[in-house]
Amino acid sequence: MSDDLTSAAAGLAQALHGSARPPADMRQLLRLVEAATELVGGSASSLDVKIAAAALDEMQEAFAMFAPYRDTRKVTVFGSARISAGSQIYGLTVDVARLVAEKGFMVVTGAGPGLMEAGMVGAGRERSIGVSIRLPFEASSNSVIEGDDKHVTMRYFFTRKLMLMKESHGFICLPGGFGTLDETFELLTLVQTGRSVPAPIVFLDPPDKPFWKPIMASLMPTLLAHEVISREDTGIYRITSDVEEAASIVAGFYANFHSIRHVDGLLVLRLNRAVPDSDLAGLSRGFAHLHGGVFRSSGPTEAEQRDDDNVGLARLVLDYTGKGYAPLLSLIEAVNRY
Repeated sequence: MSDDLTSAAAGLAQALHGSARPPADMRQLLRLVEAATELVGGSASSLDVKIAAAALDEMQEAFAMFAPYRDTRKVTVFGSARISAGSQIYGLTVDVARLVAEKGFMVVTGAGPGLMEAGMVGAGRERSIGVSIRLPFEASSNSVIEGDDKHVTMRYFFTRKLMLMKESHGFICLPGGFGTLDETFELLTLVQTGRSVPAPIVFLDPPDKPFWKPIMASLMPTLLAHEVISREDTGIYRITSDVEEAASIVAGFYANFHSIRHVDGLLVLRLNRAVPDSDLAGLSRGFAHLHGGVFRSSGPTEAEQRDDDNVGLARLVLDYTGKGYAPLLSLIEAVNRY
């Protein structure tokens, strides 16, 4: 064991000293080393250590799998593993996945059977990515993605959900059980609280047997009545039974809007096309409730130039005062008209 520890320590030291990663990355890597050191000398149980090691190991595997597709927009499809081929909602899932793939997106699913399989059937193997979970009663992957390099299997639901959400630029939520509901409501929470970037979220219902519409029609008024969400939070998602509309909502979210980044306390909206100077003052007035007096066009910030982060795009910079990202969605919709 001592030889293994010595070899591992030497390998880590060599990797750190020989790394060409930027200083910001090195600071984060040193945090990992410090956390591991605390586990060695701290009071963590054997189970604690096992969970930490397994989680980091499978996240690294997933990061490596996604890396070649980092610059390709992706849509995650959530839905039940229990719905079989031949059902209406299976067919709708195939259709909507095919449409978003035709619009240039890759489709990410949990790689299991049911609606996860339907999403991959629609997108096709070449445009599918799978993040499956090890379960005692379920195969780790469906036949569409099995054996593909674009598939990873994870042990923990929390690491799997991280990868299903972190890597995608849009989400289509279909009927499902506890797992689908868990994924969907965590997604809503992340956007509401600003812990993930703004993204289009579509709830796709079967036309003759609605699922999301009755759930949200019952739930949202109750939440509003108890004042535990704001009115703006009801705009985080859209419900439709039309696959064409679902795919258009996802693609339309990026008609002009590209991405966001926080820099020195300001929010930077990166755009494919600049908002004309003649419209900027009116846009600023119309969304005065979202900013603290700073709302201007800009080129890339110094931080973005240093990181070579989409430097060729136009920008809107604002001192964002909203709570979470629900209020920002209306601004994104406005800039998408340019």
